Amino acid sequence: MAPDESDKERLMEKRRYDFKRALEEIKDIHGRGTELVSVYVPPDKQISDVANYLRNEYSQSQNIKSKRTNKAVTGAIESILARLKYFKAPPENGVIFFVGEAPTSGDQTKQVQYVLEPPEPITSFLYRCDSEFYTEKLWDMLDEKQTFGLLVIDRSESTIGLLKGKRVMTVKNIQSLVPSKHGRGGQSALRFERLIEIAAHEFYKKTADVANETFLAQPDLQGVLIGGPGPTKEFFVKEEYLHHELRKKIIDTFDTGYTDEYGLKELVEKAKDSLANLDLMREKDLMQRLLEEIRKSDGGLASYGEDQVRHALEMGAVDTLLLSEGLRKKRVALRCAQCGWDGKVTVDREEDARCPKCPQATPVIDSVVDLVDDFYEEAAKVGTKVELLSVDSEEGEMLMKAFGGIAAILRYGLGGQ
Repeated sequence: MAPDESDKERLMEKRRYDFKRALEEIKDIHGRGTELVSVYVPPDKQISDVANYLRNEYSQSQNIKSKRTNKAVTGAIESILARLKYFKAPPENGVIFFVGEAPTSGDQTKQVQYVLEPPEPITSFLYRCDSEFYTEKLWDMLDEKQTFGLLVIDRSESTIGLLKGKRVMTVKNIQSLVPSKHGRGGQSALRFERLIEIAAHEFYKKTADVANETFLAQPDLQGVLIGGPGPTKEFFVKEEYLHHELRKKIIDTFDTGYTDEYGLKELVEKAKDSLANLDLMREKDLMQRLLEEIRKSDGGLASYGEDQVRHALEMGAVDTLLLSEGLRKKRVALRCAQCGWDGKVTVDREEDARCPKCPQATPVIDSVVDLVDDFYEEAAKVGTKVELLSVDSEEGEMLMKAFGGIAAILRYGLGGQ
C-alpha cells in the first residue's frame, strides 16, 4: 500500500473512532421530556432549506404547553440555526446536530451540543424531538464493511465462516456421512466405491448450498478463501460446486490442518500474504513486532504503560504508537488552588480528577480531552505514527488486557527506562 493511502486509512480510522466515542456519549443522554433535538442534513440538502424548515419548527414549538419543554426546544433550534450560518453547504457526508437540555444535579439542566460529520453519507433529511437523541441509523456506519468468505473442507467435515473486518465468525459446521474407503461384506468394491462418491457429492452440494447462501448475502464480499488438509479443497473448486459469482471471487486455496472452527482461524493465518492489507493482518504484525522486542533481554525497542510511553514520546523515541480502541479514559488539565499544583492527570471520569498532592481538595478544571485524542496530539508533535487496534481481534484484546491499551515500538532504545 502506498504511504499516502496508508495515511489516509489511518485518518479515516481516527475519524471513525471519534464518531463512535461521540455516539457512545450521545446515546447515554436522556431528557426529562421531548427536549432533545436531532437534525440530520444530507450532503445534497440546501442549507437555506434546512434553515427555513427549522424556523417553521421554531414557530410550531412555541405552542408547546410545557414551559420547560417549550424553552428547551426553542433554545435548541436557535442554537442549530446559529451554527448553520457557518455552513455554505453541507460537508461531503452531510452533518448532524444533536442539541437539547439534559438533566444534571437536582432540578438543574444544561444544554448539550454535538455537531458530527458522519463517516458515510446521510441519505435523508431528519428532524426529531424526543427524550433521547436519534442515533439508531448511525451505528450501522461503524460496522466493518470488508468481508471475506471462509470455507475449510475435507471428506469428513466442512466449516463455513466469515472474516468481517477483524472478526472470524463461524456460520456452520457440517459433518459428512461419507463412509471410509474400505470394503463391506457382501458388497462389490466397485459398487461400494460408487456409493462413497455419491455420498461425497451430496456432502459437497450441501456444503456449497450453505456457502452460497451465506456468501451471496454479503453485499461487501471482497473474496473467498478455501482451505483444508488434503486434495478435497482443490476438487471442490475444480468441480465448480460454488455459485458462479462466488467462483470469480476465490482468492486461493490453502493447506490447513483442521476443518473445524479452529481451521477457519488457521485459514486466515495461512492467507496472511493474500490479506496483507487487511486490518487484522496489520494488527497481527504490529503485535508480533512488539512482543519480539519485549522478549529481548534488554527489553528491545518496546515500551508499554501510559507513563513509560509518554516519556518515550517526549524523547521523540517512538516510531509507532499502539492504542486500543477500547480505551475509555480522560486526560484532564487541572490546577489546585490549595497547593498550587498545575498539571494533567488521566482518569476514568472527569469528576474523578484530583490533585495528586491534595486529593481532598476540589481542583480547577482547565480542559478535558479523550485519552486517545491526547495521545494523537502528542504523537503529531514528534512525527510518530499512530495505530488504533480494535478490541475485536485477539491482538487488540491482548493490547488492552496485557498492556493497558497503550504500547509503543521505538526508534531507538532508552536504556533503563
